[in-house]
Amino acid sequence: MSSVLVIGGTSGIGLAFARARAEQGDEVVLTGRDAHRADLIAKEFGARGIALDLGRPLEIAAALADVGRVDHLVLAGVSRDDNKVSEYDIDAALRLVTLKLVGYTEVVHTLRTRLHDDSAIVLFGGQAKERPYPGATTVATVNAGVRGLMNSLAVELAPVRVSVVHPGVVGDSPYWQAKPEKVLEVLRTETPTGRLAAMADVVDAVDFLLRNRSVNAVELTVDGGWLLG
Repeated sequence: MSSVLVIGGTSGIGLAFARARAEQGDEVVLTGRDAHRADLIAKEFGARGIALDLGRPLEIAAALADVGRVDHLVLAGVSRDDNKVSEYDIDAALRLVTLKLVGYTEVVHTLRTRLHDDSAIVLFGGQAKERPYPGATTVATVNAGVRGLMNSLAVELAPVRVSVVHPGVVGDSPYWQAKPEKVLEVLRTETPTGRLAAMADVVDAVDFLLRNRSVNAVELTVDGGWLLG
């Protein structure tokens, strides 16, 4: 049995991963910004929920104060920032930069003495870094920065392993399910596999990065070859 901490585990892929690992018998702690919601969701499958806001890094240490040894750490917290240079929202940009580049780092800093030689960490990036779209000004930049964060952490925390998963369009995620079907169909035709990535695919990829002891400082793309389309 492994001790698993999922930061951003109350919705989407983070929740799917937390549920999968709890159902496998692991000891799972998940976090969300709202304490009551995190607790309710976690209790559905025998996990523990706590409140933590990556966008408020000065409060992270206190939020994680009673979390013990961590075998596997997943930093899945994300923010959907639609931000164009022509209409630049500084507050939104600062929140996203803080959430991923400062918040992720502060979580690792806080937990550094609770990690051990066989611990593994997976950070969440995204494919906007490779194929930006209008409004991805901050998202593309931050996800590219996650690569640098991975490399830095893998060196500094060695032998703790640190990798990144970059999901593409995840067709059955809450965000993409809300899109019109015609949008998803166009994306399918642009994907060599003819199908969009599913949350289960990303969960499997994260699990692989955590469990394979020879995989380190790896950026794993889960997009069905979409970038080739």
